[in-house]
Amino acid sequence: MFFLVYVILPALAIAATLIAGAVCVKKGRRRAGGILLFAGGIALWGISQFFATEWLAEKTVFPGGDLLPKLALLPGAAALAVLCFTKNKKRLKTALSVVFAAAYLCGLGGVFLTQRKYDRNPSVSAADPALSRYFPGTAGNALAGLDGACSLSFALNDDLPKLDGATALFPVYAAFANAVYPAGLFGDELWVSVVDDSAFPLKCSKTGGAYERVLTGDADMIFVAAPSEGQKRAAEEAGVKLRFTPVGKEAFVFFVNAENPLPGLTGEQVRAVYSGRIRRWRELGVKGLGKIVAFQREEDSGSQSAMLRFMGDTPLMEAPRESYLGAMGEIVERTGDYRNFKNAIGYSFRFYCNEMANAEGIRLLSLDGVAPTFETIQSGEYPETGVFYAVTREDADENTLRLLDWVVGPEGQELVEKTGYVPVG
Repeated sequence: MFFLVYVILPALAIAATLIAGAVCVKKGRRRAGGILLFAGGIALWGISQFFATEWLAEKTVFPGGDLLPKLALLPGAAALAVLCFTKNKKRLKTALSVVFAAAYLCGLGGVFLTQRKYDRNPSVSAADPALSRYFPGTAGNALAGLDGACSLSFALNDDLPKLDGATALFPVYAAFANAVYPAGLFGDELWVSVVDDSAFPLKCSKTGGAYERVLTGDADMIFVAAPSEGQKRAAEEAGVKLRFTPVGKEAFVFFVNAENPLPGLTGEQVRAVYSGRIRRWRELGVKGLGKIVAFQREEDSGSQSAMLRFMGDTPLMEAPRESYLGAMGEIVERTGDYRNFKNAIGYSFRFYCNEMANAEGIRLLSLDGVAPTFETIQSGEYPETGVFYAVTREDADENTLRLLDWVVGPEGQELVEKTGYVPVG
């Protein structure tokens, strides 16, 4: 349907408009011909820009998002049909060509307007959270600190354990590094070191990248949620045995636009939504929001792995997709970041939503009647309370093991709690 509506019909419309314009000019009707050629040229420019920049991105993430251009193309399609089967009625053919061109331009304008609506809705994404707020050694950072002196410290000439992990856990393991690593390690170019320097002992490669780096030995200790099946297979194929040490507890949460009146869902309702059995908000007692737009996360991310565990044997439906231009100009598709439409639902971890992401205007849902709070996570009352781990190789060196013992000890757990997570003790 997409190819027909956005490629075949527009191409025919532009071709018919330009041909009609050329015929009019040739027969002396320069004004009509000029109008048609101008309209065809504008349409041709618009469609080329449209595909060059991939403005459509994902057409299915908002209900009715591609309805306006489809409706606008209907009179154009009708005009084309009449144009093709009308003989020797030049004025009628000229008029129909104008109608077709105008209809297509209206449709193209509808696409742009809809995309503007899409872009204006903020995303909740791990792509660019405010990690710099948690950089050690920077003035005014948001890192938690110990009340007393730290019992463990490393020197600059020590073999420092290389830390990595999930974006949502960067604040806690950066606090560990801030407490035990030498202050001289963290200079003015810390952002460049964290992002670009693979040898720097503090990285944030996200969950998937962190698992890859601990398997290759580029990271000594990573802070992540439980591994996905793919990550387990990768460890087996690499012949690496990993050790999972619980460090803290966190809630896996579901959220909606703050204007959505729904207070919460049951676990079964969430599974029904994400399997496609429930598709409209009215089936959940919410009127006026239409189709549910159920966003997911990228494969092997911590939250996507948590979602797969939550779904159990219930299959996930296909995720909303978005397209963008790759580095070589190719069109690349990926799982769409959550966009805070009034009819959207998404999932992540509580701390990430509350403290790190661009999450203004969202509201966390209760699950099975229990809100995700520090107290309900601590007590285990919240049903999707999970553990996050410090993952090390079984052949970890002495300094890595010293740091691991400190992390699960009183001082490390103090930083876990002060950061905003629930300690395991």
